[in-house]
Order: sequence, then C-alpha cells, then structure tokens
Amino acid sequence: MKKPYSSPPPAVELKSKSWFNKEAYPFTSHYFSTNEGRMHYIDEGKGDPIVFIHGTPSWSFLYRHLIKKFSATHRCLAIDHLGFGLSDKPAQADYRPQAHARRLEQWLQQLELKDITLVVHDFGGPIGLSYALRHPEKIARVVIANSWLWSLEHEASFRKADKMLNSWLGKFLYLQVNLSPKVLFKEGIAKKDKFSKDIHRHYIKVFPSSSSRHALYQIALSLLGASSWYQELKQQLPRLKEKPVLLLWGMKDKYFNPTFLERWQQLLADPKTVYLQDAGHFIQEDAAEQIEAAIATFVQKETPA
Repeated sequence: MKKPYSSPPPAVELKSKSWFNKEAYPFTSHYFSTNEGRMHYIDEGKGDPIVFIHGTPSWSFLYRHLIKKFSATHRCLAIDHLGFGLSDKPAQADYRPQAHARRLEQWLQQLELKDITLVVHDFGGPIGLSYALRHPEKIARVVIANSWLWSLEHEASFRKADKMLNSWLGKFLYLQVNLSPKVLFKEGIAKKDKFSKDIHRHYIKVFPSSSSRHALYQIALSLLGASSWYQELKQQLPRLKEKPVLLLWGMKDKYFNPTFLERWQQLLADPKTVYLQDAGHFIQEDAAEQIEAAIATFVQKETPA
C-alpha cells in the first residue's frame, strides 16, 4: 500500500529557494508515488518519447538543455531517482542501483510508453538499460553516454575508491561534507571556466543536510558492491542487438577513460560513436550543443520512413 503524503512535495520547497534558477529549469513538476517515497519527474512536449536517465550525483537538471531542445518535437521525460534531485530522500530507503531500476520500471510501466529513445549516463546506464533488457519491445533506440555495464572489480582506481568509501572517512565525506556534488561533480567537468557557481549550486543545494545524502553514499558503495548485477546485465545485452545505439563519449572523463568506450564498442553490434574531445564526464554541461545535434541526427536517421 502506498504511503500518503500530508506535506508539500520536496520540489515545492526547493523551487522556492533563492538559488533555484527557474529560467534554467522552467519545467512543470510531476510525481510518481512508491512505497518508499515520492519520485519527481519532468514530462514536457508531445510525440515519440525520449526518456533521460541520470546517474550520481546529478538529477533531471542535468538534461535541461536537451529537454528544452527536443520537447518541441518529442515527449521528453526525465525522472529524479529516489534520494536525488527533487524527489523524496528517506534515510532508510534502498538506494542500490537494483532498487533504482525496480522503481524506474514501475514508473515507465505506469506511463505505458512505447518506441522509447532511451538516453542513459553514468549510473543511469545500468539502471536504464536494465529496463531496456527486460522490455526490449518498448525500446526504439538507445543513447549511452560515459557509462558502463560490467564489473569494475578489476579496475584499480575503483578498488581504491571503494576502500575509501567503506571507511569512516568515506562515510564522513559523503554524508557530512557533501563531497560528491561539491567536489566530484566539478572534477567531472572539463570546461570549468564555463561552469558557473549558479549552475553548480543546483547540484549541491538539493542535498541540504547529512540526512538527505544517503542515496549519494549508498550508490557510491554500489560501484563495486553491485558488480554481480552489472555482470548479469552485460550477459543479456544480445537482447538489444537489433536496436540502434549511439555512443556519446567525453574524452576528458577523469572517471571513465576511453577504454570504457572501447569496451562498449566491442560489446555492441554496430554502435554509432561521437567523440567529444573537449568534454569530461558530465558531457551535458560541457558539450550540450554537440550532443543535441548528435541525438537529433541519430533519431532522424534511425527512424523508419
């Protein structure tokens, strides 16, 4: 049974804050209720659906440029995972990527979408592709940006990060200091001189207290902690072999280097690839116009006459 909500949803409170730029994010808020809390999402425009799935520590704000661009011709949907963005942030919820995937499936099944163009990034890769692999008949095409779908246990940098995360220091930095949006997000930007403090605040301020940051910490622990699940998904990739795939890759990504892109190119049958030479991990901030053009071309070319 779904829990009732007697207080205003988080988006109402956060959108009224002085730091919230309504011109940057002018969209109408919608909500999907689960047993664990209310999830916020954007639903703009009409036409064939484009569904945008974010990772950490981002939220639907990351896709604001793409939503503005494509809502003129498509129905654009972007959800904030539970614990992120303008969604509820219950401290005791399950924030593993498997749980995010389960809630995403519930949301998409309720909307009864078909012919979906699925756009995934970072943790949004395994979360979103989990739905695509379970429901390939609903997917028209897939766009993958700086993500992965395999175990990271053999990656030295991620083993080192996991050791820190599982220490008292890692928990302190994530819950008390708000390390992920304050520091790690900005490190994922290549064009720091063009990334304003005003925009950065939209990633920081949605996690205002230690009690609101459990999703950030738990999903970080899942980089290695959910390795077996990633491997299971990788084995199912042939289910998407008939689907057109576009790979968008920020070549200055400090977290997912070009070997991750090469792995995708080996795993997928015939992906189209766009190399974003001057973009970091968060390509949506570094190269918005380039990825808009790439997705527009991809959707047009991969749509049957």
